[in-house]
Amino acid sequence: MSESDWPSSLTDSELEELDQYLRAHAGEDHLLLDGVHGLLTSLAVGPAPAAPDEWLPEVLYEPFVDIEEGERILTLLARLNDSVSLEIETGAYEPILGEIDTDEGGTAFTSRGWCEGFSRGIDLRAAAWESRLGQDSDLMQYLGPIIALSIEDEVFDSDAEFAALTDDEYDECLARIPESIDAVAQYWRENPASEDDHVRQREGELPRPPRRRGGRWVH
Repeated sequence: MSESDWPSSLTDSELEELDQYLRAHAGEDHLLLDGVHGLLTSLAVGPAPAAPDEWLPEVLYEPFVDIEEGERILTLLARLNDSVSLEIETGAYEPILGEIDTDEGGTAFTSRGWCEGFSRGIDLRAAAWESRLGQDSDLMQYLGPIIALSIEDEVFDSDAEFAALTDDEYDECLARIPESIDAVAQYWRENPASEDDHVRQREGELPRPPRRRGGRWVH
């Protein structure tokens, strides 16, 4: 592939355009831009790729009223998906995070939407993830920062008691997302899922893990 053929990352204005569309059509449980980025990231680093017809229903919930607008949004989503894969391959991955208002009147980054999207990507390949997480502690360790953030932001329900993260610990976990993504991607490349895992996924043998919905991208 020549450099001119590489998928280009979306510009800030294109990201804003996509975000505005998603927010304008969002229901209570719908993903926004940070969540879509988490979803595509999970699928890019996971046990098996997913075709657009698998992940688009997690992003778009209604037919396009305007065909031209629909083609534009689909193009932006396709480019976002391609850029996620390229960033992971080249070691340049950075998550798109949301912002929330703080009690002090400022803003702070939040992983809640991104983690929600990441967890939905795991759902789409639940059998392979669940089987491997139950067998290999290395994968759980690689996911450590993401799991900690997901629990803190109440994306995952957990029966165990975990101490709340301090602000510094939370920021440290955010900073470690790229290295976590790199390690998980490398893990699945070196330890691919078996055919039995894929058969179980198609047959839907494993239930989805309990989660709380959430996550909004606030400017």
